Amino acid sequence: MQAVWELPILLFSFIEMAKKQGILKVQGSEIRLYREQKEDFISLTDIARKFNPKTGQLILNWLRNRSSISFLGAWESLHNPNFNVLEFENIKNQTGDPTFTLSLTEWIEKTGALGIRSKKGRYGGTYAHQDIAFEFLSYLSPTFKLYVFKEHEKSLGYCPRSARSGCGCG
Repeated sequence: MQAVWELPILLFSFIEMAKKQGILKVQGSEIRLYREQKEDFISLTDIARKFNPKTGQLILNWLRNRSSISFLGAWESLHNPNFNVLEFENIKNQTGDPTFTLSLTEWIEKTGALGIRSKKGRYGGTYAHQDIAFEFLSYLSPTFKLYVFKEHEKSLGYCPRSARSGCGCG
């Protein structure tokens, strides 16, 4: 039988094991990611930094884009049973209006979104599920997206040419 004081330590260890962190090195940029429940969340902040030092503004510009909102709504509808579809439709109908503004916090709070996260502190920033991060990359640079995609595959141990000799994937 375990002592009562050991249970919090075991729980903490389990939670820490469930959130593994890593870095993708792509074309001179370091992009942080963490894994939670077998899903990767990639730093939009680090991706944006490659293109503009005003990372928060770049992310907000993308977030206010109609096609971005449509993608986020579709992703959340597929993966989040508690997604607030009515609030999403309200937000989607406002996109394109010159007075429309939307912060990351508003998106998360109004819709109950799970695919984008804001982390505070030393290793903070805006993180998104890998599907959403790759959509953000499509908005910024399809070429850079391909480089990040390949590095992400390597980090997972995936190589489409592994049966071939001289693959060079790692």
